[in-house]
Amino acid sequence: MILGLLSPTSGEIIFRDRPIDLKTREKRIEYWRNVQPIFQDPFSSFNIFKKVDNVLLDCIKLLNIKLKKDEKYKKIEEACNFVNLRFEEIYNKYPFELSGGQMQRLMIARVLLIRPSLVIADEPTSMIDACSRASILDALMKLRDEIGTTVVFITHDIGLAYYVSDKIFVMKEGRFVEEGFPDDVILNPTEEYTKHLISDVPKIESRWAL
Repeated sequence: MILGLLSPTSGEIIFRDRPIDLKTREKRIEYWRNVQPIFQDPFSSFNIFKKVDNVLLDCIKLLNIKLKKDEKYKKIEEACNFVNLRFEEIYNKYPFELSGGQMQRLMIARVLLIRPSLVIADEPTSMIDACSRASILDALMKLRDEIGTTVVFITHDIGLAYYVSDKIFVMKEGRFVEEGFPDDVILNPTEEYTKHLISDVPKIESRWAL
């Protein structure tokens, strides 16, 4: 609903002090300059018939700014470097020719080109290996810290939520049941549902005998 892909059944969503209005193409484009997604599945998030450089050039087109060709590619290279992607290695390739980690970093690179004020990141590390996961999290934190983007990080991994969040909201059956700073929610939960989630996290116990 925040992305405008579904309509609310009741109520309204307020963005920048006004209700979201996506009734015209112009309003949708303007809104999507400010709100962008990073989807869980990078393999189904790209047009398989569109090469990587064209995907990134489309992001610059969305901004409606006039740049020379070399200026556009300079911006693209900077965005790729930001997420530890070598543009020369992905240039002229189709998304399916990249690894899962490369595709997920590509999704963040396209977000960086647009520089939205809000990013909805839905389980952005769930389909990639542990090494790639660390670089994805680092890129998301850099978006937050260096560009000032607000990242709504959706995850089932409560340990990961504790690591990346400034504030945590715990949801059950579509409703928030607890919210607060990470230390308050994770270390001192008040709701039984939150306590249950935390109790399910595997723990390493010492087996050394003295």
